[in-house]
Amino acid sequence: MTSLARRSVIALGAALAIAPLANAAPAFAETKLKMVLNWKYQGPQGPFFLADDRGYFKAAGLEVAMDQGNGSGAPIPLVANGTYDVGFGDINALIQFAAKKPEDAPIAVYVMFNQPPFTIAVKADGPIKTPKDLEGKTLGGSTNDAALKLFPAFCKITKIDCSKISITNMQPNLREQMLMKGQIDGAFGYVNTIRFSAKLIGVDVDKELRFINYGDYGMDLYSNAIIVSKKLAKDNPAAVRGLVAAINHGIEDALKDPDAAVAAVAKREPLIKVAVERERLDATLKLEMNHPEIAKIGLGNVDMSRLKRSIDILVEANNLPRTPTPEEIFTPAFLPPVDERPKKLF
Repeated sequence: MTSLARRSVIALGAALAIAPLANAAPAFAETKLKMVLNWKYQGPQGPFFLADDRGYFKAAGLEVAMDQGNGSGAPIPLVANGTYDVGFGDINALIQFAAKKPEDAPIAVYVMFNQPPFTIAVKADGPIKTPKDLEGKTLGGSTNDAALKLFPAFCKITKIDCSKISITNMQPNLREQMLMKGQIDGAFGYVNTIRFSAKLIGVDVDKELRFINYGDYGMDLYSNAIIVSKKLAKDNPAAVRGLVAAINHGIEDALKDPDAAVAAVAKREPLIKVAVERERLDATLKLEMNHPEIAKIGLGNVDMSRLKRSIDILVEANNLPRTPTPEEIFTPAFLPPVDERPKKLF
């Protein structure tokens, strides 16, 4: 071999040795984010997992670790105290937090649930038919349940006496069983969460349950949103923008292929009942994310006047120490252009 050929081989070998390192370099540059979800791994979480599996987070320079949650109210303090960078939680819990600790409060950057899912489930053959019938009864819910946190506002709007109602705190997985066994008279939760959790234990929901929905009594509230710490929004706006775009892409994919979304959940939680979780995802898309306003403003955005009314309801009903502005609670600054976000889900 000539000296020139030998030098060429050495150079090629060096190049091949360096190539894997060069290809791996972007991984070291990725921003790592910790995200806490609202609940267990179920059908409605599918869009997040699709965004991960299809490389949308990675394409945005992100590595996102997603943990199961323990109620829609729980992510807000966890993001506020720095345990997580991102949360998927109830914007009303955020409003209440911001009213008390404005300097620590996170901010919502993409509202997914734009219709109020909050409810009190009761047995269809029982005596509770209206909010007034709740007086003298025992209701149950987990400490971080968003419907439970909003109950004082519901009492005020419906003019019922909260002091005449007993509240039992329980583990979320016991809610439906305790209701059906008569250990509580009503259960706080999200309509779809209760509906499908009850279905999993053999309840014929349409025949055996009745729902007292907050939205039917004037509480036209937004619900779950992507929430980030103010520090992340300030220090790394590109990461927040990329996160929101990736999740938006995951939602679009879930709309086109909901079976793929549920499969992404099953990949992480093999024990789910796929058919039930597909129904749960469909119901969430139709009943919690499909408000008519998105035809104009697109999924993810909010009507600031509607958000202001929600803030006023919560401040008055809960005697909060201050009234946050809508801009403290939500910013559209990180949203993709409106034409790139869903405007109709069905």
